[in-house]
Amino acid sequence: MNVVLAVKQYVGRLIDDSGAGMKVLLMDKDSITIVSMVYAQSEILQKEVYLFERIDGGGRETMKHLKAVCFLRPTQENISLLCEELRAPKYGFYYLYFTNFIRQSDVKKLADADEQEVVKEVQEFYGDYIAVNPHLFSFNIPACSQGGAPRPLWETDTLKRVVDGTTALLLSLKKRPVIRYQKSSEMARKLADEIQKVVDDEASLFDFRRPDVSPVLLVLDRIDDPVTPLLNQWTYQAMVHEVMGIINNRVDLSKVQGLNKDMQEVVLSSEQDEFYQANMYANFGEIGAAIKTLVDQFQDKQKSQAQIETIADMKAFVENYPAFRKMSGTVSKHVAVVGELSKKVMERHLMEVSELEQQLACQSDHSGALQRLKQLLAKENVTSIDAMRLVLLYALRYERHSSNDVQGLHELLSRRGVPANYRRLVSSIIEYGGKNRRGSDLFGTQNPLSFTKKFFKGLKGVENVYTQHRPLLVEILDSLVKGKLKDAQFPFVKDFQLKERPQDIIVFMVGGTTYEEAMAVASLNKTLQGVKIVLGGTTVHNCKSFFEEVAQATGSGSRGGPQDVLLLEEPYISDIIILVH
Repeated sequence: MNVVLAVKQYVGRLIDDSGAGMKVLLMDKDSITIVSMVYAQSEILQKEVYLFERIDGGGRETMKHLKAVCFLRPTQENISLLCEELRAPKYGFYYLYFTNFIRQSDVKKLADADEQEVVKEVQEFYGDYIAVNPHLFSFNIPACSQGGAPRPLWETDTLKRVVDGTTALLLSLKKRPVIRYQKSSEMARKLADEIQKVVDDEASLFDFRRPDVSPVLLVLDRIDDPVTPLLNQWTYQAMVHEVMGIINNRVDLSKVQGLNKDMQEVVLSSEQDEFYQANMYANFGEIGAAIKTLVDQFQDKQKSQAQIETIADMKAFVENYPAFRKMSGTVSKHVAVVGELSKKVMERHLMEVSELEQQLACQSDHSGALQRLKQLLAKENVTSIDAMRLVLLYALRYERHSSNDVQGLHELLSRRGVPANYRRLVSSIIEYGGKNRRGSDLFGTQNPLSFTKKFFKGLKGVENVYTQHRPLLVEILDSLVKGKLKDAQFPFVKDFQLKERPQDIIVFMVGGTTYEEAMAVASLNKTLQGVKIVLGGTTVHNCKSFFEEVAQATGSGSRGGPQDVLLLEEPYISDIIILVH
């Protein structure tokens, strides 16, 4: 199960099926992202695609010598735009490919609009999701719920988008799974029911060869593990996202001083960057060593390229020049990214901060943790966002401790100048994922023996104090594979009993997943023989986006007006992002 390969094959087919000749690829705002995540523009250009346009873009020229290959989500907006396009076609012929089911009534609308008979083909290619890594997919929905009493509820449009995308994923992987969900989450239950309904209604499309063991779709909710997205990360991909942010494989370096203009934004793609693919799960120390090796290799290459004395040397230089240029770009990109990471680690005292985060997440020492937390809150170089994440971790970890001092920490945040609506997240995190909301024993407080076993199991193979934490997802998947996942906590949508361990598992996290969990899944895929796991979520969180998720789910950002979520970058300074609904 490889979601990148699945989407890449769809895109390759739709371009190839239109035949030889010059083409324009006509997309919408969503399908552009879907395609760009699996194909570099240079790769598509090699398939005789010379123009990339958006269906909603104005001012397009008429070019009858081009074929239009359309890859669109079958939304009502896109159907209307496509009908307008077909009534006054700008291109010679049209090949229509939709990322999901298209209604018969919409097909009729398109047929009626095609008065000049320019449409040559209409097909459904189920690439209606964003393939981030081979085993990770997302929908880029940063906050998926609306605050509701007593629990968050789906927004109608968001639920439809997630149902559409997840069923498309199942079709692209050719899986008809049994569906389980987290019982403590109404949103997980609703999503599981809606997906099952689509699978039943479209039974002919899901009529794949039945394997000996049915695949499993497991629908979870972020509320059961609010700790993982609050932690600083120390592996390459996760750390870049946490410190700088990764949006559709792109990292914004425009604020980094001393970089060339072509380095203002860089692409980190495991499909297009061999160094990144090999090191995306390496820890920060290993990345430093890998960068040094890469630079040494490049310098050796530079020296060999400089020694051009014969015609044969010239020929070899010309043949190797594209690879040399590519290597040069790779070196510059990763040196810039790792340099900025190193700078932030020093400026923000991230090693001190992360050590306490791990202590709060994995150990039980209230007095020691509280004392250290107060010391860090008093340091000016600890940023407000890091101060907030530490206080939220403390609030979750010691929610019911007899000496809980959340109020005192709240006052310290106030003295730092953290605005009130941001400080409200301290109570909001309990409302979102506190003990009464969680269906799991996240901290092992219900069963101390279980916590002790988990702690020592987590320490096996731990290289340092910054990587003690293991996401709850690992424990859930371990139980599922061993046949020990309790039906009472994770029921089936339909009556079913797994008699053998599942071989194909698709996990979807309502409320967003993380790169730490993606790395855990990649590790399980390597170590569990005969088991393949794919992870997806409404989005891929870092701490900042998770704050937005919590604020919207609890309504804490909307008191007194539009929701506002504060993203604090520098010590004692706040930047406010206003999200108006």
